[in-house]
Amino acid sequence: MIPLSILDLSPITEGSDAAQSFRNSLDLARHGERWGYRRYWLAEHHGLPGIASAATAVLLGHVAAGTSTIRVGAGGIMLPNHSPLVIAEQFGTLESLFPGRIDLGLGRAPGSDQITARALRRNLASDADEFPQDVVELMDYFSSAQKGAVRAVPGAGLDVPIWILGSSLFGAQLAAALGLPYAFASHFAPAQMIQAIDLYRSTFRPSARLDKPYVMLGFNVFAADTDEEAQYRATSMQQAFVNLRSGRPGRLPAPVGDYLKRIGEQERALLDQILSCAAIGSRDTVARQLQAFISRTGADELMIATQIFDHGARLRSYEITAEVRNALAAGGK
Repeated sequence: MIPLSILDLSPITEGSDAAQSFRNSLDLARHGERWGYRRYWLAEHHGLPGIASAATAVLLGHVAAGTSTIRVGAGGIMLPNHSPLVIAEQFGTLESLFPGRIDLGLGRAPGSDQITARALRRNLASDADEFPQDVVELMDYFSSAQKGAVRAVPGAGLDVPIWILGSSLFGAQLAAALGLPYAFASHFAPAQMIQAIDLYRSTFRPSARLDKPYVMLGFNVFAADTDEEAQYRATSMQQAFVNLRSGRPGRLPAPVGDYLKRIGEQERALLDQILSCAAIGSRDTVARQLQAFISRTGADELMIATQIFDHGARLRSYEITAEVRNALAAGGK
């Protein structure tokens, strides 16, 4: 059985606030560590009322300080928003504080709307075009044989593991060319998943960092003690996704009954696409769907996304998923 990891957006639920989200994120990471998840990643987003992980590196330090063995990282840092030197210093600091536990995933999207993106850094169009050069510059800051004149302190010589993130063929090509591991955002944008995986694997060039392709895929899981409860819990994410795509982003809403029966064909089509990379149900149902997805994609690792309103129910979902992993690894059901 392949490794499973945790993707946390540090969701702000209706009626709550960011402070509670941060407490929940640390609690989730601690439980994930005990349940045997390999990594805990946070994603950079800005200006979204339902996501609290905007200051990603700061929150990663909080989580890493409260755990001891699980790898902690960004999935990802949206590099066009930042100077590569600043990111090298931030993650060099994290690696110095928590050696051997820090990952750095890099994305090309702004993680926000166009207006917010411009408020973050420079000219949006040119910054996205410079993403490959920014990645190479960032890698050089971490190198022990640095070519550039400016040094990242801390950062130089630490070789923090770098991942390329993407939801299109661009990231697959770049990760393959640089010999880096590749994480595809199939949990919310699966349309080009198979094509991107094939492109990455067929064009991969071995590097000092990685000798063969390594693919991690985002996968939604909503697990509960019954199929009916899991379907109910999943409606929070479904509502949030439809609201976001409809230009009405908000806090993660409470679950509702029969949500899929209430929405129109266009909204259902949106959800059908992302739910093609999801497992929703009881332990046995999740085991079948998880196994089928791994067989279809040949993924080396899955990054499990679980947007559930109730924190206790969210923990239970991750616990069931870990039990499924253990059973599959042992050859059971």
